[in-house]
Amino acid sequence: MIQTRKVEFLEIAKATVWRGETAALRNFSLELRTGESVAVLGPNGAGKSTFLSLLTGELRPAAQAGAFCRLFGEDLWSLDELRHRIGVVMPEEVARFEDDENSADVVLSSLRGAYGRTRNMRFSKSENSRALRAMKSMAVAHLRDRPIGSLSSGEKRRCLIARALVHEPEVLVLDEPSTALDFSAALHLTSALRKLLHDGRTLVWVTHHPGEIPPEINRVILLENGRVFADGPKREILRKDLLSRLFKVDLKIRWSDGWCDVRLA
Repeated sequence: MIQTRKVEFLEIAKATVWRGETAALRNFSLELRTGESVAVLGPNGAGKSTFLSLLTGELRPAAQAGAFCRLFGEDLWSLDELRHRIGVVMPEEVARFEDDENSADVVLSSLRGAYGRTRNMRFSKSENSRALRAMKSMAVAHLRDRPIGSLSSGEKRRCLIARALVHEPEVLVLDEPSTALDFSAALHLTSALRKLLHDGRTLVWVTHHPGEIPPEINRVILLENGRVFADGPKREILRKDLLSRLFKVDLKIRWSDGWCDVRLA
């Protein structure tokens, strides 16, 4: 099991982040620690995508007194360094690869910071071993010689996660990991991700759906209109009153083995 000392890898204080003329995040403050996995939940327009862009170093808050965004304790950072420390998986990434590219090549391409073909690139035995290890962790090693275009949506998603894991990042960020997957594929993906959590990986799981947050994640952050609406232990945050206010619909909640089942009241 991975042993991770809990230290802040993300510190945001009083941040305002603009997208065009819209303040996508406003007076936004949050701390995330390695060794603690969290789920970030909110409706469309809540600010999840902008939060992800802060987390990956792609955006910075507007300059104002008392506002900052620090990653691993640094106000300034190298995007190349962050790529090795924070692994990010977004479902749309699979479209950047040609259908006839081998699945193992998709995973290996992360080691060169590239998308697309790696057939003219050379990789060491150590790099190939790292790719195989990452694919095993997501239960797709048996697909390494298969073209990525021949895989199911769930298998492709697990290959993308293996691609992020090949760097052995300190933090793995998952943006809507189960989106567009059928029931069986979502179950296989969740099983693989739960094993990562059991192994001590630090995950930031961004989602629209409370019901997909696995039992191993105990902290939940709710976003609304560019602000932190609520933040705390899962059982205290995934409550009928808070979720009904957040999603503006009357809901009922039932718990079973650490899973939160949310339905219309």
